[in-house]
Amino acid sequence: MTVPAADPSAQPSPIRPPSRSQIPGLALIRSTSGLQRYTLISGLVLVAIFIILAVFAPLIAPYSFKQQRDSSGDFPSLAGPSGAHWFGTTVGQLDVFSRTVYGARTALIVIVLALLLSVLIGVALGLVSGYAGGWFDRVVVTFMDAMFGFPSLLLAIVVSASLGPHFKGGFGGIMAAAVSITVVFIPQYYRVIRNATLSVKTEPFVDAARVTGAGPARIAFVHILPNVTTSLPVIATLNCSEAILTLAGLGFLGLGIEPTAASEWGYDLNRALPDVANGLWWTSVFPGMAIVLIVLGITMVGESINEATNPLLRTRRLGKAAGGTDDASEVAS
Repeated sequence: MTVPAADPSAQPSPIRPPSRSQIPGLALIRSTSGLQRYTLISGLVLVAIFIILAVFAPLIAPYSFKQQRDSSGDFPSLAGPSGAHWFGTTVGQLDVFSRTVYGARTALIVIVLALLLSVLIGVALGLVSGYAGGWFDRVVVTFMDAMFGFPSLLLAIVVSASLGPHFKGGFGGIMAAAVSITVVFIPQYYRVIRNATLSVKTEPFVDAARVTGAGPARIAFVHILPNVTTSLPVIATLNCSEAILTLAGLGFLGLGIEPTAASEWGYDLNRALPDVANGLWWTSVFPGMAIVLIVLGITMVGESINEATNPLLRTRRLGKAAGGTDDASEVAS
């Protein structure tokens, strides 16, 4: 059998560039429209600025977060915004702009650690509890309901006060704050994953995997897990803003990270209380604006993702766009 010779005139097929739909995040933006799209893009811009400040804080901030002097001498105390200190200085001769920028890095590290720990623990507990059932499920459900009944900030305060003497230093304080927030988030992930597991474990594909000889661990983590984690991105996004507010609350109450270990916006707001009474606005406005803007940006992204991925909301939006009428007009007619 002879192999036909290749045609020398044939040209190799060109390599196609990736389509726009394959660019991460672009499909999500294209699935939105109108005000929702502007909300999503605005939130993404605010989050991107926050991440850039956190990652490149040593390059953006002119001074260290605890620096009180430079080659020209000590920094002035409670100096207003100027060319040397863009956001002014604090009573402790610290540069407000540098502490605000480094505060973004502290918040990002705490958010990442808290979400990783809470997702790993909450998802694993919810999956095992929902699939195994029995006495283990009842015990864990009772414990999680008790934790869920506590106010989130109060629970974080109790955990932070308990861990404070055992975590010292820069990373120790950050880890203590992350664990305090993790304890608040674990019941949320546990309840979502457990309820989804209770529904999915009765599906035919689970019975088929059991018949083929798959063990409980393989069924839970290979067959059930991918089908119960679809809502986690939305929950995690909204929890980021809650984590920032909880971290700021702990710092404001003096239970957060030590001021010499890292910069933290809540602590800066606490130290700025006497300044506000004396009309010195810059020590409190800029850390407060940082908290408001990043929480606003994350919330806008989370709500937009929820509206874009929720089938009920998406169907309602597409129906309005196609029919050109809303519920109110239908009732009026």
